[in-house]
Amino acid sequence: MAQVILENVGKIYPGNVRAVKSVNLLIDDAEFIVLVGPSGCGKSTTLRMVAGLEEISEGTIRIGERVVNDVPPKDRDIAMVFQNYALYPHMTVYKNMAFGLKLRGYKKADIDKRVREAAAVLGLEPFLERKPKALSGGQRQRVAVGRAIVRQPAAFLFDEPLSNLDAKLRVETRAELKRLHHKLNTTTIYVTHDQEEAMTLGDRVVVMDIGEIQQCDSPMNVYDKPVNRFVAGFLGTPPMNFLDGMLAGIGSDIFFEGSGVKIQMTPDKARLLTSHVNKPVVMGLRPEGIRFHPESGFGEGPNQTVPIIVSVVEPLGSAMDVFTFTSQDKRIVARVPAENLQHDQKATLHLNLNKIHIFEPGPHGKNLTLA
Repeated sequence: MAQVILENVGKIYPGNVRAVKSVNLLIDDAEFIVLVGPSGCGKSTTLRMVAGLEEISEGTIRIGERVVNDVPPKDRDIAMVFQNYALYPHMTVYKNMAFGLKLRGYKKADIDKRVREAAAVLGLEPFLERKPKALSGGQRQRVAVGRAIVRQPAAFLFDEPLSNLDAKLRVETRAELKRLHHKLNTTTIYVTHDQEEAMTLGDRVVVMDIGEIQQCDSPMNVYDKPVNRFVAGFLGTPPMNFLDGMLAGIGSDIFFEGSGVKIQMTPDKARLLTSHVNKPVVMGLRPEGIRFHPESGFGEGPNQTVPIIVSVVEPLGSAMDVFTFTSQDKRIVARVPAENLQHDQKATLHLNLNKIHIFEPGPHGKNLTLA
């Protein structure tokens, strides 16, 4: 086990195409960290540079005490699990898991001990003599993980390992990976485009876009305190609602006005927004910060509610997603407890003012409501 440290790491492809820009990241010993972001954000390239499968163009990568910039992948003391499993189809599960150790010259008794220990941890003991074609997708993925475990590396690297599984199996395998990390306590870097995987697996989540780290923090801090509009919009299902408008000041009170709504900021937020009065901003509010009826924490005043028309209702069992439109035809999505709402029904949204965020304009506009 070891720390993994990236200092000003960048990747430039021919034609001066910059895929990764000055990534600085310290991954603690035994930490499970998740790199998440849309396609092309640089997360997989960053992982492959740590693995040694991509040369770095600038910066330094350390695994433990060693600088590994020029160290071949096989000598970096890491084990990587790929999206497509990369199993040998002609070998049994046992031989697939043992193969890497055999190449490294381990004794037969040591190989057998490690393979059987890993198989016990992963529930693969009944399948050791089967070939990959006789296994389900989830079982194949466990074999790929087992092949990494037997190496007992300083760090595990996972490159979208669950993306080929169906939804139910993804949830089950995700839980297995989390249990496995608690058992092994090995430094783990995990890449995914799935925000749910990122939130449930990571000790910390690294949100990337345009080749840069946008935010690195605990899952709940990234969700509740997004540093910019990109992070706020990327995490969350349904996504955060965004409304364009201006900040207006009336005495010591500050209001967001625009898109058919007028909302008063809380005193704490007003203090942070004073210098932005009369400037264009974007208001953000997550769907679960909305109700159709007054509740504790959800406003009742004239500047804490929004009149809307219901457009679409999507039942989810005990909850439902309701797509609504303001008087200026701006969409607001609410995730609320299930009730009987009709298409084209007029209603009032009650907002949790503590959950409102105000951003600078632009796709990466700064969150102005963070202290």
